[in-house]
Order: sequence, then C-alpha cells, then structure tokens
Amino acid sequence: MDIINQVEQLLEQGKVDIFIGYKELDGHVIPHGFTKENLDELKDLKTGETRYSLEKMATHLAKKDKDLKIGIIARECNKRALNCLYTWNQLNPENMEIINVNCCPSRIKIHADCSYLEPKKSGKFKKEHGIEFNNDPEELMEKYDNNERFSRWMYEFNKCIKCYGCRNICPVCFCSDCSLEDPDLVETGDLPPDVPIFHLVRASHMAGRCIDCGLCEDACPAEIPLRLLYREINQIVSDVFDYQPGQNMEKSPFTVIGDKVTLEPKPMDTLL
Repeated sequence: MDIINQVEQLLEQGKVDIFIGYKELDGHVIPHGFTKENLDELKDLKTGETRYSLEKMATHLAKKDKDLKIGIIARECNKRALNCLYTWNQLNPENMEIINVNCCPSRIKIHADCSYLEPKKSGKFKKEHGIEFNNDPEELMEKYDNNERFSRWMYEFNKCIKCYGCRNICPVCFCSDCSLEDPDLVETGDLPPDVPIFHLVRASHMAGRCIDCGLCEDACPAEIPLRLLYREINQIVSDVFDYQPGQNMEKSPFTVIGDKVTLEPKPMDTLL
C-alpha cells in the first residue's frame, strides 16, 4: 500500500486527527497538516527530501490539545527524536501513528542528514593563535591538546550571529522558558560576544538529549560544526551513564527537578 492510501485510511478510520507530512507549494516542499476534512489534498502529499522538524510541530500541536491523535512521516532521525520526546513526556506514544520512509540526503546541505552521514567537512580555516587548522574540524579532537581545541572552538563560536536557527530547528528543544532568551545570561546586541555563553549553555542542554539529526548544522548560516560539538557532549553521557538518546524509549538518566536530581522525567503538565 502506498503512503497516500495509508494516510487516507488513518484519517478515515479516525486513528489520527491530523497527519503531518509534506506538500509542494510554489515549487517548495514544505510541512503540511492533512485532515479528514481535506482528503483531496492527499494527492499532493510528498515525503520530501528537504527535511523539517516535523516532530517538533507535533509537540506544538500536543501542547494545544493533549488528546490530539497525530500521524507523522518519520525517517530514522525522526524516530529517534520521537523516542526522546516520549521519554520526556512531550508526546504520548499512544496518540502517535508513524509511517516510515527511507532516509535521503537534504537538498539544502548534503552533509546533514541521518546518523550514517558524518559531521560536515568545511573549508580551510585561518591561523588562530599560531595554530593552522586543517579542513576537518573533527580532527581537532584527536590531534590537538586542550588549549588548541579551546582556541579552535572559540574561533568557531565567534562566527555565531545568534540567529537562534539551531535552537528553533532542534526537534528536542521543548522548554517553555528558554534560558537562551534570558538577557542577563545571553546578552543581545554586540557581535561577536566576548564569551560564547550561548553555545556553552546550549551544548550543556543537549547532553543526553541530542539525537544527532544534523538539523542544527543544516540550519546554521555560519557553518559552525555543531553536530561535532553535541556528539562530543553526548559521548560523555554515553561513557558515564551508558545512555544514547533516542535509541529506544528508555528514560533519560538524569533530570533536575527543583534542587534535586532524579532519574525520572518531569510530568508532562509541568513542561507544557
């Protein structure tokens, strides 16, 4: 059975109230919600090569109606994100229907897609503090000492224009109040900032949460190797807690509630 027929059955049988997929509009494939009232639109359903964070859209819908039944097109990275969102009680798996589709490279930037692709290899970099970096940022984790790595990351972070693209596209950024918008923590205005607190805060928040979809790196106009940064952070989580986000519905090993650290995620109504 093709995808269109599968979606039509889900809607007609009432298994989902809305199905999130893709539709072509003016030559662009964009996210679209298909409903039973507009079944004629299904002829335009696309699986899409350009990726969007469909599961993040599902969380926004679930915040408005926690009983809403949602269907979604899911590649491997989407399924990892969904598992993570289930464990953090942002989505109810009983209200979700998934139609699996094959992974395919993004049309925006070929380097960013599912986990079988490696972090990007960008162009030549200038000398920083006497260090001439090669064209592969991943090698800095193997060839340079801590001071050299720090220098390289400062160079990368100084390219940031604080567009919030990485935060906005991330499928597992779901906090109601984002600390990256706190003016006392992340100052607005001057670029580049004296201290790259934006990326340090975000990297710490990605620990045990990043599902390595590469969308942040895909969206970054400054081409900062964010995927490498979050992979290194997640490696620490894996080494210490033996936990890999999104691989299954196993709960996150650490969550802070108030001033206590617990092994249980927060209840859904405290996060929504």
